[in-house]
Amino acid sequence: MRTSLLILLVAILNTSCSEYQKVLKGEDVLEKYEMAEKLYEAEKYKKALKLMEQVVPVYRGKPQAEKLMYMYANTFYQLEDFYLAGYQFERFETSYPNSDSVEVAAYRSARSYYELSPRYSLDQVDTYKGLEKLQEYIDNYPDSELRTEANGLVAELRGKLEKKSFEVAKQFFRISDYKAAIESFDNFITDNPGSSYRKEAFYGRYEAAYELAINSLPHLVKERLEKAKEYYNNFTKYYGESDLKSDADEILTDIDKRLAKIVEPTS
Repeated sequence: MRTSLLILLVAILNTSCSEYQKVLKGEDVLEKYEMAEKLYEAEKYKKALKLMEQVVPVYRGKPQAEKLMYMYANTFYQLEDFYLAGYQFERFETSYPNSDSVEVAAYRSARSYYELSPRYSLDQVDTYKGLEKLQEYIDNYPDSELRTEANGLVAELRGKLEKKSFEVAKQFFRISDYKAAIESFDNFITDNPGSSYRKEAFYGRYEAAYELAINSLPHLVKERLEKAKEYYNNFTKYYGESDLKSDADEILTDIDKRLAKIVEPTS
């Protein structure tokens, strides 16, 4: 009995495979379209894609094109080919702005660029693209059920860009390029008022200013130590009760000692 069932199953599979190959290699465009649709609905995306690639150019401009182009874009999405999914969903939005599927297409296009966003240490071109597309989606569909999810993705991408910017400033400090570190921390503070790294950025700017001062030519030391004290005041204004306060105070003690030793030139 089991042997008979196995033989029957193999026969069915072989028939199915041979039918697919026959349609794939054949010339009947309608057969290709119909089989692609069936395979798509059965979530057999790889097989469906091979057929779609053959029929998409033929159906452009025809009544079936709208459905086909959505399936085509979504097939890439389901296969996690997010570069092509993002691109094809964008094309769908442009070509069929009045489609019932355009909102989903807009979200999945944006989501594709979100998926392409790399870890913070790499180039963030796709992160910026994802942010742009997600914000565009939120603006265009303010009542969407996916709005909350889209906002969460925006927050995640912004957090990644914040970390990238913060780590760049820290890297300048590590390589002793204190001027660049101060500028980077300063820009970070201005551009990211609600960041979780804000405290460390205020402290990093202060510490970089101190290091710049004590490593400067003698005639620049006083001015730069006084600038460092300004950054200390900025830090304590917002984070005077933080865990970094004692470290900041230790640096300030050294600044005051150094300033006290500086003898002003007599005229």
